[in-house]
Amino acid sequence: MLPERLQQGYQAFLDGRFPSERSRYKRLGEKGQQPNTMVIGCCDSRVSPEAIFDVGPGELFVARNVANLVPPYEPDTDSYHGVSAAIEFAVNGLNVEHIVVLGHASCGGIGAFYDSAQPLAKGDFIGKWMSQIAPVADKLDRTAGDRKTNIRALEMAVVGHSIENLMTFPYISQRVKAGTLQLHGAYFGVATGLLFIRDPETGEFSPCVDVKLDE
Repeated sequence: MLPERLQQGYQAFLDGRFPSERSRYKRLGEKGQQPNTMVIGCCDSRVSPEAIFDVGPGELFVARNVANLVPPYEPDTDSYHGVSAAIEFAVNGLNVEHIVVLGHASCGGIGAFYDSAQPLAKGDFIGKWMSQIAPVADKLDRTAGDRKTNIRALEMAVVGHSIENLMTFPYISQRVKAGTLQLHGAYFGVATGLLFIRDPETGEFSPCVDVKLDE
């Protein structure tokens, strides 16, 4: 049996949202999806792109993993590439016009890497996955701030790292240069609700909208 909370949620969906959006679901089921935007986010339960951007079904193509990481383009290896497969489908299959890499505060994967945490299991899949950010962390000046400040800087830097790796995909770089695809970096403050957008020229983040919430 499903957890009771999920059963209750589904019943609420059937009683409320589904009837009000029945025509949308029918259209999506018959004609397929045509999202304009792909979001690559963290699998953290607190950072739902659909909730943050207040979108309905069919509006976003979402891929989520630990720490919103995009590996570099590696077509000649025998490894499985879940993130790369999602990107390939979004760009070449759905022809999305925007890709947003959505980072966030209090990221467990990045915090664990920063603290050199012990593996959670023998296979240490998390450690191997997070080792991708080693070059980014090596550039971080740990003397510049306290732990919280440094982790926040690393979280933001990882967003830029993923965008750089997106550009290693030939069909992405070609579309970006042609002006048919745009890459964006964003950072969500879980406790504050603030969304910051990355300047592609400077790498600096600034508030998405002019609003001030308590930190």
